[in-house]
Amino acid sequence: MIVDLPATSVQAVTKKLVQLRDDVGSMALGRVLTLVAITDEHGAETVLHVAGDATRQHPSRIVCLVTGNRRAANRIDAQIRVGGDAGASEVVVLRLYGELTRHGESVVLPLLLTDSPIVAWWPQNGPKNAAADPVGSLASRRITDAEHSVDPTKSILGRAKTYTPGDTDLSWTRTTKWRGLLAAALDQPPFEPVTAITVTGGQDSAACDLLAAWLATYLDAPVTREHTRPGTGIIGVRLQRPSGSVDLDRPDGSVATLEQVGQPMRRLALARRSDAECLADELARLDADEVYERTLRDGLPRLSAAKRGGGAQSAGPVEPQP
Repeated sequence: MIVDLPATSVQAVTKKLVQLRDDVGSMALGRVLTLVAITDEHGAETVLHVAGDATRQHPSRIVCLVTGNRRAANRIDAQIRVGGDAGASEVVVLRLYGELTRHGESVVLPLLLTDSPIVAWWPQNGPKNAAADPVGSLASRRITDAEHSVDPTKSILGRAKTYTPGDTDLSWTRTTKWRGLLAAALDQPPFEPVTAITVTGGQDSAACDLLAAWLATYLDAPVTREHTRPGTGIIGVRLQRPSGSVDLDRPDGSVATLEQVGQPMRRLALARRSDAECLADELARLDADEVYERTLRDGLPRLSAAKRGGGAQSAGPVEPQP
């Protein structure tokens, strides 16, 4: 069911939610968190689709703040989606106009579920300091996505300067499977230290930068960041050891090969993760991510130092993956 409330107020939206709960039996008491998504009109439907898919595992109240024309008269156009049109969640879309676009925290506050976690999510260009943002200050977990910003590399470097416990970025979540496979490979013999690291991927890939920074931090080895065409994501990792290297390569963005000394070559399913899958992973944990924090604060400076020293090289042309 979809209910439109043009030129309305937050109080009217709240009353309508209570009425719908009584009429259609909305399972509001089963919601485990409030997800506040901040976007613009251009990306609103995509954001709602991703949020709906992600919250199937974590039934939520989704409040989507859509920034409209700042020069228009003050107005809130609301839409409520429940039942089949909201999946496992309860969706409130608030389109803000005029001066209200600058006061999203006041608009969203009455719609937050009591006694449940609040998660703020910026699918595109997030604020420079998520914790200091008016909406972000209401949340215990703040999710940005450098990969969808204008300059992913600059964006993720900015996250390192403003990190506050509870911050995370979906670019980091996109490295989860890579980190798991590499950690598992190093748990097998020969148990030798890594002497050099090479990470290859798109020059615009914040996920690739974070993976390189994580490896440099936790393996305490020099890192080389090789660049491929924008849009190619993470292509491969080589961990050099005295007896030979560990090579995890994914040239087609779908299937990877893992080669290491003393082990047969393995083919692994390693498809690029969707935004919904990454968001669902982050909604599953609401505590501070200490590994992400250390990667930002200790790893990225090491990566930047390697680039200044000429460690970053240019790889051959690679066709962008979808």
